Amino acid sequence: MKQYQYDLAALILRITIGIMFLAHGLTKLLVFTPAGTAQFFASLGLPEFLAYLTIVFEIGGGICLVLGILVQIISWLTFLQMIVISFIHSSNGWSFGNAGGGWEYPAFMSLTALSLALIGSGRFTVLARIKNQKTIED
Repeated sequence: MKQYQYDLAALILRITIGIMFLAHGLTKLLVFTPAGTAQFFASLGLPEFLAYLTIVFEIGGGICLVLGILVQIISWLTFLQMIVISFIHSSNGWSFGNAGGGWEYPAFMSLTALSLALIGSGRFTVLARIKNQKTIED
């Protein structure tokens, strides 16, 4: 496989995971509200402050992934987060359409995040673009 194909695969994976995280973070912020999300976390036996951290992580991490910033760090954190969520949802069965949501979607997201952590951001990032622009101007 050519380097261009790896870079393109990383771009597609980054944008896909980034948009998914943005969608989930914005849903927690705008639909469920931070207070409602905190109550849900508390109902699972989790500290409420984790809800606020999750919202910030999903929105901020989603933006960073789309732009190609701190991709490997965010991907490793996402992998860990999704593993934990998979275990939280494990008692609900396989299908995420089950009551309470199953574990197949978070498990899938954990493995896609792991894949992105292993391959990295690729060369199609905002920072690479800025660096190349600076080199051209110098």
